[in-house]
Amino acid sequence: MMNKVCIVLGVGPGNGEAFVRRFSDEGFQVAMVARSQDFLKQLEKSVAGAHAFPCDMMDPEQITTALTAVENQLGPVSVVLYNAGGGAFKNVEQASLEDFEANWRINVQGLVAATKAALPQLRQHDTASIIITSASAATRGRANTAPFASAKAAQRSLAQSLARQLGPEKIHVATVVIDGVVDLPRTRQMLSDKPDDFFVKPAAVADAVWTLCQQDPSGWTFELDIRPFGETW
Repeated sequence: MMNKVCIVLGVGPGNGEAFVRRFSDEGFQVAMVARSQDFLKQLEKSVAGAHAFPCDMMDPEQITTALTAVENQLGPVSVVLYNAGGGAFKNVEQASLEDFEANWRINVQGLVAATKAALPQLRQHDTASIIITSASAATRGRANTAPFASAKAAQRSLAQSLARQLGPEKIHVATVVIDGVVDLPRTRQMLSDKPDDFFVKPAAVADAVWTLCQQDPSGWTFELDIRPFGETW
């Protein structure tokens, strides 16, 4: 039997919160990992089965400590949702080496640390899932996304490696490429002239991620593109 424990690494007012709510609705205990302790505590109060584990996703030791705490408190996780990510949107001349390193640390190093810490728990289940929130920058590098695109491309290749290694163990590794602007308070403010249907709804992303986690091992998806119906691509 699958232990219904999901960990969401990178929880904010967007896809992360939507993942927490969606898996809680499905009866999961949800471990929420992020730096913002205040935001996590608010969600913990409002979402049944949600549990806050404050952690700096730039620090591998903190990630390992958080995964251990989750297992001790809730039991071994069966679903890992890696939603941590960030980007410096600059071209290669504007971006510093520190910008490139920071993008790599959150998008690649953090995923490595989380996977290493989670695998002993995932392997306790007949089937398990690691789902990674990606972006269109993983498949195309625009001029002003040099640090972000290079890190996301590396993350995509890492995910492929993980999928090939872990698939035979029935651990489903998949990436969700979000090709659009996620509906957030700050994006609404920045793009106040855009209609509602311009934005990617976090609840819709969460529905897609839930579906990935329910796929039969005979028909797994590795990479799923999500975009609004009117998006140019």
